[in-house]
Amino acid sequence: MKFSEVEASGWEELRPYLDTCLIPVTGLTGLEQPHEVTEKLERLKGVMDWVEIPFKGRVVTYPSFQYAGDRLSQTINEVCENVKRSGFVYAIVISADLDWADEELPNADLIVTPGRFSDSEGGTTAGRVKEKVQHLWTTGSRV
Repeated sequence: MKFSEVEASGWEELRPYLDTCLIPVTGLTGLEQPHEVTEKLERLKGVMDWVEIPFKGRVVTYPSFQYAGDRLSQTINEVCENVKRSGFVYAIVISADLDWADEELPNADLIVTPGRFSDSEGGTTAGRVKEKVQHLWTTGSRV
């Protein structure tokens, strides 16, 4: 569910079920040509589908960080902390083109990038991501 689909009048009723915030990161630099921006956004959408499709009804997708900068990881980490303060239990950071070490985003409960879920591990990438999200929810611990 996108943030814009949640109406103020229904939020309190939905809050117990929508406990996970997805924070997408495009990572544009401004140096991309228009077709490259389109390609990056399409790749991000593909990675977002690994979580949004199987878990519709439990996750809320917040607006994307479109541009990368010197403090990007610090800013994303602050947003993860803030969405939890606002009532979300889990924050998942998703990017198709950027990656971070766990230590860079300690407030993220899961970081989903293609590099973290390579095909060499067996099974489908989407299936492995689904397992990690379910593990997060059942154990409550960062994965």
